[in-house]
Amino acid sequence: MMTFDVVATREGKWWMVTIPALDGLTQARRLSEAGVMAREFIASTLEISVDEVGVHVEVDAVGEVHGIVKTLDAIRAERLRAEALERDATNAASDLAKRLVQQNVPLRDIGTVLGVSHQRAHQLVSR
Repeated sequence: MMTFDVVATREGKWWMVTIPALDGLTQARRLSEAGVMAREFIASTLEISVDEVGVHVEVDAVGEVHGIVKTLDAIRAERLRAEALERDATNAASDLAKRLVQQNVPLRDIGTVLGVSHQRAHQLVSR
């Protein structure tokens, strides 16, 4: 499979999709269609099957909004950090729930302590 980088730029109601490797240009009504339109353009230009073409669509500016790729990278990094923090918090809650069970604290009360339902407290104890 051949993979191409393409750049989508908003112009009016359309997305202009540039394929730099082929000096090509196509358009799409919706950004979600940009990849399909680019693949079809590339396949037609190179006279190959659409199934043989992959694309990576990038949007870096829309009007006055610049640095979209950099901002998206930062958002992805923050989400990964948040997922790691959530895992750590769940592990800590599970550990605390297990220690409370060892002290014969009822699941409903453990749920109250942790700010979760007694069902969730049971899940944490069972981990």
